Amino acid sequence: MAGIVRKDKDGKRITHFRLLENDDVRRWYENLSAKSGMTAKVYLRGLGFYCDRMKTDPKRILEDAMKVKPLQDQFHDFVQGMQKEGKAGAYIARYKKVLHSWTKYNNVEFRSITNIRNESINERTQNERVPTVEEMKSILHHAGLREKVAISMMAFSGLRPRSISNEDGTDCLRIKDIPEMVIENGKVTFPMVRDDKSNYIRPVQIVIKPSLNKGQKHGYFTFLGNFGITYLKEYLEYRMREGETLSPDSPILQYDRDVDRQHTFIPTFYIERHIRKTFREAGIGMRPYILRAYFASGMDIAEQKGVISHPWRQFFMGHVGDMEGRYSTNKKALPETVEERRSAYEKALTFFDIGEQKGIPETKLNEEIKGIKLLILKGAGYSDEEIEKGDFLSLEVSDLIQKLADKKAKDMINGNSQKVISAKEVKDYINRGWEYVNTLPGDKEVIIKLPS
Repeated sequence: MAGIVRKDKDGKRITHFRLLENDDVRRWYENLSAKSGMTAKVYLRGLGFYCDRMKTDPKRILEDAMKVKPLQDQFHDFVQGMQKEGKAGAYIARYKKVLHSWTKYNNVEFRSITNIRNESINERTQNERVPTVEEMKSILHHAGLREKVAISMMAFSGLRPRSISNEDGTDCLRIKDIPEMVIENGKVTFPMVRDDKSNYIRPVQIVIKPSLNKGQKHGYFTFLGNFGITYLKEYLEYRMREGETLSPDSPILQYDRDVDRQHTFIPTFYIERHIRKTFREAGIGMRPYILRAYFASGMDIAEQKGVISHPWRQFFMGHVGDMEGRYSTNKKALPETVEERRSAYEKALTFFDIGEQKGIPETKLNEEIKGIKLLILKGAGYSDEEIEKGDFLSLEVSDLIQKLADKKAKDMINGNSQKVISAKEVKDYINRGWEYVNTLPGDKEVIIKLPS
C-alpha cells in the first residue's frame, strides 16, 4: 500500500490514506486489518484526524510518547478542545485507543492519564430503542429485494453486517453457507426442511465461517425463518431470471447489474449504506445495526420465557460465550443437536417475527395453538357443533377466555343469568363484562346479570 493516495469527490487528498505512504503506518494498519478491517480503517482515520488537529505526525507522536509528558500534555489539550466543541466522551476516548495502539505497536510505553468526561457512556446509543413490529413492517415495505434479504438476516437471524460481507469486499456469505437450500432450473427450494403434509418450511440453517465472525475466532450457525426464506427465494430467483448463473460460491448478496464494481463482493459499508437509505425512506432515524439489537431483544424475551437457554442465545448471536460454551455450543454440532437448536429458534421466532407472511402456510405454532384451544373448549363442555358454529378457534385468546368465563359463570349459577354480589365487587364484575341491574335495599348488595 506504500504510495497509496486517495481523494474525495472534490479531488482533495484524504489524509488518513495518505498516512499509508509511511511504511511504519502501513505495517501497523496491515496488522490491525489482519484482525479487523473495520477497526483498521477507523484507527487510521483517527490517527490522521489527530495529526491534522494537533499539527503533528506519526513519527513525532512516538518521539513525544518516549518523553511521556509532551504527549500527555498534547492529548490533554486535544481532549479539552473536543469537549468544548460538545463531542461525546465515548467518541473522544476512541483517540486514546488509537494513540495506545500506535505507540504499543512501535514498542513505546505510553498510557494516557487524561480523564475524559463520560468516557464509558455511549451517548449515541444509550437511549436507542429497537424498532417496533410496525416499524419493521414499514422498513421491509420500503426495501428492495436485496435489502429485504440483508435486513431479514440481521433482524431475524442476528447477523452482523460484516458476517454477510466483509469490510473490503474480499469474502462474503455464499450460497453454500445455506446448506439446506437447493437451486435447480432457476428455482430455489428447501426440500430438507419442508414439511410435505403442511407445505411448511422450517427455519433454514445459515453457517457463518470464522473469517466472517467478529474476532475471527470461531464459526457458528444460526437460522432464518419464514420471512427471510421468502425474500431470499425471491431475490435469488430474480437474479437468475436476469441471467446470472448461481453456483455454491456465489454471494448471497450481489451488486446491481449496472453498478461499477469496485470490489470482488459487496463490502460492509455498501450494505449499511443501502439499509440506511431504506430507513430514511421509511421515515425511521435509526442505525442499521439496530436490526441486530431487534433480534437480541427478541432472544432476551425468549430466554426470560424459558423458550431458549442463555448459552444458545449467545450462540445465535455469534458470541463465544462462557467457558462451558467453548467446549459445547461452539464445537461442530451433531445433526441431532442442529435439530434441537432449530426447534429452539423456531419457538423463539415468535418473539421477533412480524406476523403472517404472504405465500407462506400457517405456521406449526399456530396449529399447535388451535389444538390447545380445541382441548380447552372440549374440556369446558363444548361440542364439536358448538365450536364450529361459534367459530371459537378463530377467536383471539383473550376473547376465548372471556367466553369460557361466561360459560363457567352460567354453570355456577345453574343457568340463571342474574346473581347478587356485594357492592364492593361491582366494579370488578363490570370490568369483566357483567351488566348492572339494580341495587338491593340497604345499598350493600347489587344485582348483576350476564351480557345477553
